[in-house]
Amino acid sequence: MTEGTEPRGGTRLRAWAAFARPEPTGVPEGGNADGEPGALWRPGLQLVLVSFLVLFQELVLIRWIPSQVRVAAYFPNLILISSFLGLGLGCLRGKRRSLLLLWPVGLLVLIGVSVLLSRVVFTANEASDHLWLLYHDLGESAPVVKGVRGPLVLLFVLTALPFVPLGQLIARRLEHFRRASRALWGYSLDLLGSLCGVVAFSAVAFLGWFPIAWFTLLLGLGLALMWGRRRRVIAYAAFAALAVVAVGRAEKADWYSPYYALSTDESPNSADLFVMTNGSLHQMARPLAKDDPIISEADQINRIGYHFPLERLRRTPKRALVLGAGTGNDVAVLLEHGVEQIDAVEIDPVILEIGRRSHPNRPYDSPRVTIYETDARSFLNDTDASYDLIVFGTLDSMTRLSALSNVRLDNFVYTLEGIRAARSHLASDGGLVMYFMVGKEHIHRHILAMLSETFGELPVLEQGDYSLFNVIYMAGPAFSHLRRYSAEGEEASLAALPGVEELPSDDWPYLYLESRSVSPFYLSLMAVFLLIAALAVFVTSRDMRRSAATAAFDGEMFLFGVAFLLLETRFVTAMNLVWGATWLTSAVVFGSILLMVLLATVLTQVAPIPYRVAAVGVIATLALVYLAPLELAVGRSVATRLGISTLVVGLPVFFASVCFATRFKAREAVDVAFGWNLLGAVVGGLLEFFSMSLGLGALLLLAAVAYLGAFLLAERVRQPAVAPVQPAVAPTA
Repeated sequence: MTEGTEPRGGTRLRAWAAFARPEPTGVPEGGNADGEPGALWRPGLQLVLVSFLVLFQELVLIRWIPSQVRVAAYFPNLILISSFLGLGLGCLRGKRRSLLLLWPVGLLVLIGVSVLLSRVVFTANEASDHLWLLYHDLGESAPVVKGVRGPLVLLFVLTALPFVPLGQLIARRLEHFRRASRALWGYSLDLLGSLCGVVAFSAVAFLGWFPIAWFTLLLGLGLALMWGRRRRVIAYAAFAALAVVAVGRAEKADWYSPYYALSTDESPNSADLFVMTNGSLHQMARPLAKDDPIISEADQINRIGYHFPLERLRRTPKRALVLGAGTGNDVAVLLEHGVEQIDAVEIDPVILEIGRRSHPNRPYDSPRVTIYETDARSFLNDTDASYDLIVFGTLDSMTRLSALSNVRLDNFVYTLEGIRAARSHLASDGGLVMYFMVGKEHIHRHILAMLSETFGELPVLEQGDYSLFNVIYMAGPAFSHLRRYSAEGEEASLAALPGVEELPSDDWPYLYLESRSVSPFYLSLMAVFLLIAALAVFVTSRDMRRSAATAAFDGEMFLFGVAFLLLETRFVTAMNLVWGATWLTSAVVFGSILLMVLLATVLTQVAPIPYRVAAVGVIATLALVYLAPLELAVGRSVATRLGISTLVVGLPVFFASVCFATRFKAREAVDVAFGWNLLGAVVGGLLEFFSMSLGLGALLLLAAVAYLGAFLLAERVRQPAVAPVQPAVAPTA
């Protein structure tokens, strides 16, 4: 079969080829590439598929790259911003020569570079940045490179590449619908594909599929975009096969949970089982019963540490709670001491299964243990149980809770509100135990201050090298008899405790930062990423270069982009207090945003809301979200929480989308407007770093300021209404 001819095999195969074959750059007004007026089913199916692939690929890279390049796990919004940038650059190239065949090439380059970087130990020595970079799976012969800026910048650039061709194809398909006066249908199909991509990857993540299956599904479906042209199919298949093989050969994990790439390794010198996440040592399952044989000195020391708090209680607790139960070390110790009822809370189902099968003491087999597979804060919010003892296991997550935030899985556990939530479930004579590997003095001060603030007295401390932790904090009435301070000395100690004014809170959940600040390290990264984004946009778009040369800065579109990314980031972190730090949170936020944007788009076409009414709605709903406590949704039924969450996330996005759509219609130079909107979105994503200084609530205020600025510009320059122009892609509202 020669290039450009239809394949043989009947009506169904001809229809498939018609769907899959890429169209020429020029599109007849009101028709499709085949010259069939009004026939939109083929570009519609392609639009759904491409939008699906974009979201699926974004989530695949967010999960896979950090499992290879350790440092990327601490900057997940880097991948998000980069993918958004690449998608936007492709949309700006919508009218130029197709780059679709470069999609598997760009993906292959990104995969190859990530695999090479996975063999290098990157270190960061700045104390203010406090990066936990552990390379348990790399030998001593691995090359060591000081500094992490290089790999981060390289990944930022390379991650954008595979999104450029897909963004270009989305722009072309949406242009099809615009020319056929069916822009709303095109936008709806784009949103439908995006939502399906999110749902699909959430499903494969919970099913435990490996990356080789993710990439096979991604590139296998992408083959449909190439079908019908033999040379394209052959070239695409070759690059796609190389990419999948590279992913498979780079695999080191034994399992994939919704949060980690997990593997295990037996210790050669003891009965310990090492559990690694993304190649970093995460925890050890150890024999902790007193009659277990002691093989090494480390076994004995660690066993002493785990038993220390229980041996100093005046009575055996009847009911205990373990937050961050992991593979079961804390549960095994509680069983050893005769605790009658133990509730074990662990967020990761695969880690729980490893503990069930492989922990030397098999603690999860005991009928006295009840397992809860959920987030620690979510459990505390939903339960009404009371406990004689609450144990905070070694909860350091070594990962983030989402692609849209710098907050980690464990951050909302180690806040003042988190400690108070645990305190509220203690019996009147109960106690709290916290095991922690303290690496910096300011972390120790933060924990001391939170416990002191919650219990009104300094906790009892046991410090020593216990292998998995070096400080044991014991607080509450159950440990009061161990205190070594008089009342006067205690009061003086509390007054002199440093760092009390910087308590980690739900608004500033940064236990690992010394103070409210954005370090020069993060500021330099923000500047580099923004410079790269600006250069890419101006190089890609001739109209953007002309706009910059004539100082025709579209402030409205820029500010809309800034505000939207700030909102998206803030809502993901806020919803973790309602739903817990799970994948369900992202699904709720993404679903609410997509549905509200779609609703706003429909109403703009059918029954437009006046611009000024929508503008007031944006500010009013943002003020309501800022002032209304999220605790209103905590502990309620799933239906009630879902309703409240949808309103909290959706209403500001709905009104903002109405405002954006109204103002975008007035733009004659659509590409220029989208270019400025794209740069604004990059800035908004980078501004999320300032939550380290200002707090999470301030992100809403920054978004409100950005929207106010856009509204004032609209009032200052009221552009005349023109015929509606559908953007080449759904810009950020």
